[in-house]
Amino acid sequence: MGSMTYNSRVTVELSDWVLLHVRIAIVCKLRRGESFLLSWKDSVQVGGGRSSIWIHPSIPLYFKFDQARSAAVNIEWVESLRLAADSTQGMVVVAEGRRLEGSGPTDRDVQR
Repeated sequence: MGSMTYNSRVTVELSDWVLLHVRIAIVCKLRRGESFLLSWKDSVQVGGGRSSIWIHPSIPLYFKFDQARSAAVNIEWVESLRLAADSTQGMVVVAEGRRLEGSGPTDRDVQR
C-alpha cells in the first residue's frame, strides 16, 4: 500500500498500482500549472464518506510507494483521470476501468 501526502496534512493510502496512475495524472496537470479538485471515497476506518482537496502547483505533494519497482502504465486510465480533472467534478480516484463520467464515487471506488 502506497500513500500520497498533501501539504504535510492529508495522507491518502492507495495501492501502488492506483497511486502510480494517480501520480502520473497529477504530475501532467501540475507541469502545466493547472489546479484541480481531487476526490476519493474514505474507508470505514476513517469514518467513511468522501474527501476532496484542491491540488495546486505551489502546495507540496509526497508520493510513497511500498514496492521499489514500477509497473507498466495503463495510459488510457491515466488519460481518463487527467481529463476528469478538467471537469467540475474533478479527478475522482476510482478503480481501473471504471468510467468517470456521470455520478460521484460509489462502492467500487478505491478506498482511503
